[in-house]
Amino acid sequence: MKYDIKDKKLAAKGKLRIEWAERFMPVLRLIRQRFTKQKPLKGVKLACCLHVTTETANLMITLKAGGALPYLCASNPLSTQDDVAASLVKDHKIPVFAIRAESNRVYYSHINSCLDANPLITMDDGADLVSQLHTKRKKQADNIIGGSEETTTGVIRLKSMEQEGVLLFPMVAVNDSKTKHFFDNRYGTGQSTLDGVIRATNVLLAGSVIVVAGYGWCGRGVASRAKGMGADVIVTEVDSLKALEATMDGFRVMPMNKAARVGDIFITITGDINVIDKHHFPLMKDGALIANSGHFNVEINTDALKKQSRKVRTIRPNVEEYTMPGKKRLFLLGEGRLINLSAAEGHPASVMDMSFANQALGAEYLLKNAEKLERKVYSIPKKIDDSIALLKLKSMGVKIDTLTPEQKKYLSSWELGT
Repeated sequence: MKYDIKDKKLAAKGKLRIEWAERFMPVLRLIRQRFTKQKPLKGVKLACCLHVTTETANLMITLKAGGALPYLCASNPLSTQDDVAASLVKDHKIPVFAIRAESNRVYYSHINSCLDANPLITMDDGADLVSQLHTKRKKQADNIIGGSEETTTGVIRLKSMEQEGVLLFPMVAVNDSKTKHFFDNRYGTGQSTLDGVIRATNVLLAGSVIVVAGYGWCGRGVASRAKGMGADVIVTEVDSLKALEATMDGFRVMPMNKAARVGDIFITITGDINVIDKHHFPLMKDGALIANSGHFNVEINTDALKKQSRKVRTIRPNVEEYTMPGKKRLFLLGEGRLINLSAAEGHPASVMDMSFANQALGAEYLLKNAEKLERKVYSIPKKIDDSIALLKLKSMGVKIDTLTPEQKKYLSSWELGT
């Protein structure tokens, strides 16, 4: 079995951490039980480009239990947990190609290693693997029956490909599932982003002015959690409806040019490029902390920051100090990569439970419906989404009402009124 990880000797630690995460993933556990009996993915090779974390490990184990042959690489150079990668290789015989802090060259070589296995289905987080298939390995795309995409950034890229008519196989947008973005993006990102900032800096959020760039589901989560910890939260937006929503939710809304002057902590979470740009750095206060929680490290113009600075030093793990003209200091966290994984452990397992349930069932859905699907971006069927929600409620001991036949008839009828 081919693999490329940091050190196989780290497996013992990784095994315990994977086991701990599994305790908080009851939905995936129930799916694994069914997969073990039915083997719905028997013999199917999957190329999976995801964050190599304890939660992802449980997804890989579930896929293998279903008869699949998963190959895993990282979807971000700084998100790999090396002990987890080691355990997957040693204890579960799953090929992993991921090393924390790998270079850009190695990152893409690892993606290609997964694709060298000639997979039938892809599983992506950010669409780098799918992008590779559409640019460097187009012939291989003919052998792919479909793939799934985990995050907002990747779905945006895929929908753009569909609109331009260049998408070569059907994709399932896992991020569009309500049991994914309502919970993973809002509660998961909200908590894990602030966890990353705190672990990197040990800063007190209460009383701090936190600028959240972007008020999508992830931005909503970060803003609400920061507010709950006593921060004065400012939101910057380009979408008028989202800006209005942020205002109605009780946040100050202003352009980044204005927010840059007053913020203590900046968190970008938009999925776009240069949200904090070269003209913003000179406006910032001495000691400002700058972090990104978007998938790619493009939201902060780090090249401009380096050019403007007179001195750069690593002052503590995941914190780089940039001394600017006039001796002002700005602090970049996690190299501008997604802070929740570069400086912390990513989302809590209990929320990734639903996200990865969507991934596992999405792969099964693709295999069953491959012949019916066109070269488009699809959402997970509502029936599957609802089943995941019910499984999660069951695991939490929560029961809900069901509609009576009379109520169902009323809701489906147009004749009945007041």
